[in-house]
This record gives sequence, C-alpha cells and structure tokens, in this order.
Amino acid sequence: MIIRSKAPFRLGLAGGGTDVSPYSDTYGGAILNATINLYAHATIIPRKDNKIILNAQNVQESENHDLINELPIDGQLDLQKGVINRIFRSYGIPNTGFELITASDVPSGSGLGTSSTLVVAILGAFVEWMKLPLGKYDIAQLAYDIEREDLKMAGGKQDQYAATFGGVNFMEFLADNKVVVNPLSLKKKWLNELELRMVLYYTKTSRESAKIIEVQADNVAQKKNKPIQAMHELKAQAFDMKTALLRGKLNEIGDILNKSWHHKKAMAEGISNEEIDTIYKKAIEAGATGGKMSGAGGGGFMIFFVPWDKQALLIDSLKQMGGSCYRFEFCRKGLTTWSIKE
Repeated sequence: MIIRSKAPFRLGLAGGGTDVSPYSDTYGGAILNATINLYAHATIIPRKDNKIILNAQNVQESENHDLINELPIDGQLDLQKGVINRIFRSYGIPNTGFELITASDVPSGSGLGTSSTLVVAILGAFVEWMKLPLGKYDIAQLAYDIEREDLKMAGGKQDQYAATFGGVNFMEFLADNKVVVNPLSLKKKWLNELELRMVLYYTKTSRESAKIIEVQADNVAQKKNKPIQAMHELKAQAFDMKTALLRGKLNEIGDILNKSWHHKKAMAEGISNEEIDTIYKKAIEAGATGGKMSGAGGGGFMIFFVPWDKQALLIDSLKQMGGSCYRFEFCRKGLTTWSIKE
C-alpha cells in the first residue's frame, strides 16, 4: 500500500502578519487568503523492516533511522522529523518501518507558506495511514503546534489553516490560539476574473521568514507605535478585501493591495529591500494597480493586480528583472489524501 497526500500553497491577499503572536493575542488578527494549484506532497511507503527512510526530493537529502521513539532534531529535515516525533508521541509508533518522501512545487522560503504546508501534507499522510481521528481544525492546530512549540520556529497561524481548508477564506485569529475560518462563497465569474487579473512573480530569491517575523513580534511586544498602527491598518484592509470580493468590486483590489504593501513594510525591517522596491516600481510603471510580497517578505513570490490588456507588458518588464512569472488557478480544496495498492 502507498499512502499519498497533497496540500495547496496560499496567496496572502490582505492582513498578512496580523496572525502572529503577540499581536493576534492582544488585538485579534484578520487575514484573507486563497489557495492555488501549487502543492506540497507527501508519500508514505510502509516497509517490512524497522527502518525509517526520509527522502526530501526538492533538496535531495535523505536519512536512515531505526524505528525509535524520537528522531534527532538537528537542523536536517527537521520538519519531517518533527511531524514523526509528534505522531509517535501522541498516537504511538507504527508496527512497521516506512519511507517518507516529500516534494514541493515551489522552492522553500518563497513566501507561499511552504514550511507549514509541507507539515500539513505530511500530517495528512499519517492521518490517512494510521486512520487518526482528526478533523480539519485538529490537523491545522497540530501543524501549528509542531512548528511553533516542538520545533521553536517563529511564524503565524494562517498557513496551516489555509493548507488544510483550501479555498478563499477570511480568517480571524484570537487569543488562546482560537482561529475561525470563514469560507467565502464568491461568484465563479468574479473568481475567474481575479485569476485573470493577477500575476504571480518569483523573484528567484528566498529568505528565512522566521527572522523577519521575530522582529515583527518583538516590535509588538515592545509596544512600538508605528509597527502596531501598520498592523491595525493591515487588519482593516483584510475586511476591505473581503467586502470587495463579495460584492464583485474588483477594481478596488489593486488599491487595497497597494495600501497593504506600504503598511506591511512599516511592520519590521527586512520586509522589503532595494531590489524588491525596484521590482514593485517597475510593475506599477508597466500597468499594475497594486501588488505585494506574498508571505513575511524579504524575497520569494510577489503578486500584482493588473488589467488583462496590460499583462503582456507587465510580464515582459518583470522578466527583465531576472525572475519568472507563474500562471495559476485558485483551488477550492485543501488537504487531500488517498491510498493506492503498490
């Protein structure tokens, strides 16, 4: 038997950063995001011995371990090992060894929630294999706990829930790790039009989001007025984006993205840099009405909202900056798991 899973990456459209503690605990956060047809993948192949084989295809790393209570967290394949350790601790060790193979449609550190989405995909494979009694909220919260508590990785809460639930969602983040996922029922024609008018651009640079997020969280903890006010504005724009999408006022989206980007840069140092600012300026000059970095910032993917008749000019201008443009579709389904006979 082969067990497989996939979980979609997300585009953060508004409110990004307000899902990070201590802001979400103190003021409450709100984010609007949407999953797209790019995925993190996980496969479990049971073995006939007591060996654990880890195989991360994107980074071409592999490790062999005995079937023991806890794998070493040592900076190599920690996401995979972190999930396995939590599964073993909470639900017991399986009676056979296995190979865990992981892969991703995008590079790590690209701003689409790559680490959290991979954790969700791996969890999904174990849920399918071991028939664990976990619902969507359970899986998303468990993924968050593995990253933030077990592995001590700084970050927010939106990625785990986006990958698990899928679709276009307005999410609220409250104290005591309370999360409310509100799926938006958008008219198909407006969703199609949103796809048509958006360009996803990869800067071909990656970054360690945890460092940026740590600065952001520290700014809130120290009650620095400018970053906190910027996050208040970002939260308000999540509500504005929700209203614009539900009412089909797509012409407002570019302006909301543009305002969000300028407020986002005020949250912490490192969110933007000279190269990113130059890319953004060229995109606006080529016809985009707004855009932003996807994720914590510092590198990775950017999204731009542009009239369809100006997209060719925008794409040509962006390619001259050395990156690459992606076509994508929104996907409504989140974590998906299945089993097949070998």
